[in-house]
Amino acid sequence: MGQTERVLRIQQMLQARRLVPIQIFLDELEVSPAQFKRDLALLRDRFQLPIEFDRQRRGYRLLQDSETAEIELPGPLYTAREIHALLLMQDLVCQLQPGLLDRDLQPLRERLKLLLDRKDLPSEETRRRIRILHMASRPVDPLIFREMSQATLLRRRVAIRYFTRTRGEWTTREISPQRVVYYRGNWYVDAWCHLRRDLRSFSLDAIEEAAISEQTAREVDTAALDAHLGSGYGIFSGRADLRAVLRFEPQAARWVLAECWHVKQVQAILPTGQLMLTVPYSSEPELVMDILRHGPDVEVIAPDSLREAVKKRLQAALARY
Repeated sequence: MGQTERVLRIQQMLQARRLVPIQIFLDELEVSPAQFKRDLALLRDRFQLPIEFDRQRRGYRLLQDSETAEIELPGPLYTAREIHALLLMQDLVCQLQPGLLDRDLQPLRERLKLLLDRKDLPSEETRRRIRILHMASRPVDPLIFREMSQATLLRRRVAIRYFTRTRGEWTTREISPQRVVYYRGNWYVDAWCHLRRDLRSFSLDAIEEAAISEQTAREVDTAALDAHLGSGYGIFSGRADLRAVLRFEPQAARWVLAECWHVKQVQAILPTGQLMLTVPYSSEPELVMDILRHGPDVEVIAPDSLREAVKKRLQAALARY
């Protein structure tokens, strides 16, 4: 047990009992009296924890008086195991989007390393043993990510220059960011667009410039935000007033059955082994792309408009061959 974990355990024992005999500490922590005194000194000197020694009962207790109803204990202390878990998470984040959070995480990473009293998890070994592949992810400028995250947390408006890929054009607009979203390997911001006067999702990699304003962001109720951007299919969602009914052949069904296309999806296995999947959606683009990746193993049953959209894409693809 390292010192960080011992100090945390001493704090918990003092908080749980009126008085803790010395021998109980030594047995529980498996340390020498000298080491135990050094741990106590850390709690007293660094965290100002009022620990008193009762000579008659030969035990320690938290000092309380009539003016103090509760003892204010030190802030969170992490065990060595928790610190290693945090370091592992940081390394995985770095793999997730290389360079995106390095500048922000480095000070925290160094402070956590100081709390370790044994060797740190080697970053190289972690990356060799755990791999994150992000083949379809689009890199985000770290400055854009930082500005958008800060604006979202500080509740400030942001002026952005944004590239709309569907139309191939740049626009300058002011937005009130509501939340930053990581979806299918890419980063987005859900925001109120003051230009369009409506809720929109913006891909962070398509933002060329971002300047935080002093103006307070327009606040959108979470329920309204979820209803508008969280009820339909995927990142191209809106108010979901349509339902797609898809029928998958048995071979594809074994894969799709384990997938979550939407939180409100409905699945049903047919006697033939086929899978009927019903998902809500409002806009077709992303749903059509997911349907097309299953090729001949899926058929759109309803609605007719979605069936026709998939049919046209398949005919256009076949025409190239």
